[in-house]
Amino acid sequence: MDYENIIHSLIDSIVEDPSSVLIRVSEGNSAKDVLIIIAAEKNDTARLIGHKGTIANALREVVGIAGKSENKHVHLKFESFEDDKMGD
Repeated sequence: MDYENIIHSLIDSIVEDPSSVLIRVSEGNSAKDVLIIIAAEKNDTARLIGHKGTIANALREVVGIAGKSENKHVHLKFESFEDDKMGD
């Protein structure tokens, strides 16, 4: 299944700069697990998570349903490009 394409179709209208969003899909701990990491600028990551995680939970629900069609358990993780930068 093309999880990357599914996620882009869902989030491109939410983020300010869709071309800067990176999506990495990899196998999880078992053959039935899929790990999807969505990395974006800090403000776009905040938009993707939403107030009290509502948007993130909705995205997890949609990709989870897509994964069930292949008997997979999909884990969605959000990261910000600024996570590694520390201010002095």
